[in-house]
Amino acid sequence: MKILTAIIAAAALSLGFYSCGSKSVEPEDDLYVFTSFHEPADEGLRFLYSEDGIHWDSIAGTWLKPEIGMNIMRDPSIVVGPDSTYHLVWTIAWKGDTGFGYSSSKDLVNWTPQRRIPAMDSVASTQNLWAPELFYDDEKNQFLIIYASCVPDAGFDVGVEDVNNNHRLYYVTTKDFESFSDPKLFYDPGFSAIDAVVVKRAPQDYVMVVKDNTRPNRNIKVAFAKSAEGPYSAASEPFTESFTEGPSVVKIGDDYYIYYDTYQKAIYSAHKTKDFVNFTDVTDSVSVPKDHKHGTIFRAPRSVVNNLIEASKKK
Repeated sequence: MKILTAIIAAAALSLGFYSCGSKSVEPEDDLYVFTSFHEPADEGLRFLYSEDGIHWDSIAGTWLKPEIGMNIMRDPSIVVGPDSTYHLVWTIAWKGDTGFGYSSSKDLVNWTPQRRIPAMDSVASTQNLWAPELFYDDEKNQFLIIYASCVPDAGFDVGVEDVNNNHRLYYVTTKDFESFSDPKLFYDPGFSAIDAVVVKRAPQDYVMVVKDNTRPNRNIKVAFAKSAEGPYSAASEPFTESFTEGPSVVKIGDDYYIYYDTYQKAIYSAHKTKDFVNFTDVTDSVSVPKDHKHGTIFRAPRSVVNNLIEASKKK
């Protein structure tokens, strides 16, 4: 009888629930959460949420008012660590600052004191640091923070860009957000590039979605690598129109949805793909609230999102 009971319990757990008396305990489901900001980027962190990753609603209020750099928060990027901590990085200045902002939270409501991470302070002639993007490398058990900087003395091909607007992608790594590696070049595609996001599809199979920031392109492309840190392939042909930026990627079923800001039209757009080679424009199928500006998409337990929504009602 004990053996039979153990077998039944194991089968119940494999189905994702266990019945105790008349009460069933089921694992909590996740919702999609989209980080956001509104121009002129001085109000702070905002959130959207979604049941399906396609139709989005705003969560009222702001959650972390910027207090470092130029007192702005642009390009907020959140990644959930192995211990369920939400790590946040963001752009703190348009120009003249070579660090990025950092804070963390256990519930998306209460945040640790903001810190400036001096990522590019040691690199002479650096003009700026834009759009830091978090990626957790589960193969090396470390976080990558990838960002764009203009370093005129680095000697990159300028092309049609001014030497002071000729960006390349750099990165630092950390395991604890206390100590950071020295900055390294992440990607030089041969043109000015910003707004990079990395996606892991499988072991030794990584995709980077990146903005070509050169005139007159200003569009979004992809590149591929066998490890999170690269080296990445040459950039593809663009899959978006010009004047697009800030890609965010989320997997829904077998498809990857790539959201991006079509900023000249003041709309949020999206493409979907299964292979990052063939893309379908699904802008008419998604809904993103007005004034939303680009951040990142992650998953959070329904209880965390519901608590965030309840806290917004008290603001």
